Amino acid sequence: MAWHQAMQDCAPLVTRFAPSPNGRLHLGHALSAIVAHDLARASGGRFLLRIEDIDGPRSRSELADEFRRDLEWLWLEWDEVSAQSTRLASYAAAAEALRARGLIYPCACTRKEIEAAGAKMGSDGLIYPGTCKRTPPDPARPAAWRLDADEALATTGPLLWDDDLAGPTAAHLSDLGDVVLVRKDLPASYHLAVTLDDAADGVTLVTRGSDLFAASHVHRTLQALLGLPVPRWHHHALLIDVSGQKLAKRRGSPALAERRLAGEDGRMLADQLRLQHLQLGT
Repeated sequence: MAWHQAMQDCAPLVTRFAPSPNGRLHLGHALSAIVAHDLARASGGRFLLRIEDIDGPRSRSELADEFRRDLEWLWLEWDEVSAQSTRLASYAAAAEALRARGLIYPCACTRKEIEAAGAKMGSDGLIYPGTCKRTPPDPARPAAWRLDADEALATTGPLLWDDDLAGPTAAHLSDLGDVVLVRKDLPASYHLAVTLDDAADGVTLVTRGSDLFAASHVHRTLQALLGLPVPRWHHHALLIDVSGQKLAKRRGSPALAERRLAGEDGRMLADQLRLQHLQLGT
């Protein structure tokens, strides 16, 4: 289903934009926010802003304020919901529920150890080879907690999730492996936190870039394991830079704030991004 068809859905949608304040927003973020905003508004629904601020010392409150100014500059309107840093108890409770059912296990492996074990590359990075599942780690070592993919799928049975563009999709973890749900240094990974947050906020359409398509297999599995409502998804095409790579904070993609402070017309930029998005057919 093309994105403009999804906008005609008669049911009011709840969408969200959930940036992390560990780097400035760029055009790719602007497009994601605009898509989520426009889908919600066209259906008579709600567009939410949620700040994902549990990334330790990398999370900077001043950047969250900058994000709000950027969205205003783009002429977007939103309802703000609780930031992730206020939700730590819900992450801990979900992890404990999964732990009690034997669905997650501790893993002390470093990236170097995972690479040395001959891990294969999957659609979302290295597929964990299961070292700590076979041999529990020394309790004295800092440990993350990983989802036992085999146990998870044995528990849920076959699952489907629905994407506006790709259609009904069978959930599978074979190309992702035993993903981390609780990090060594943080109370939750992206996978666990965003799944719980979207459920708590009543999100009915998860909008994000196509680079996160594979993550939705994990999130659909967690929804089934934790008894959470199942939204629809909309993975839109990505903007790319002159080198053919997606825009990213870590590559220093130009910040929206720089364009805003230089006096560029934010409303005009938003309309240009809308047109570009339509040309991509998503």
